[in-house]
Amino acid sequence: MKNRLRVLRAEREWSQGELAKRLEVSRQSVNAIETGKFDPSLPLAFRLARLFGMTIEEIFTDEDRV
Repeated sequence: MKNRLRVLRAEREWSQGELAKRLEVSRQSVNAIETGKFDPSLPLAFRLARLFGMTIEEIFTDEDRV
C-alpha cells in the first residue's frame, strides 16, 4: 500500500521518532509504514488520519488503484 506519510511528516518537520511518540508506536514501525514494508492496523490508520487532519484515503492508496 502506498502512502504519503513521509511527505506529511516532513512538512511538519517531525522526525520518525517524534511521529512515533505521537502515535505511541516504535520509530521502526513508522519507518516500516513509510517504506511500504508494513501496513498499519485500522486503529493506527485512524490515529494517523486524526493526527494529520485527513481521511485515511488521503494518506493511503491501494497500489492496484491509481
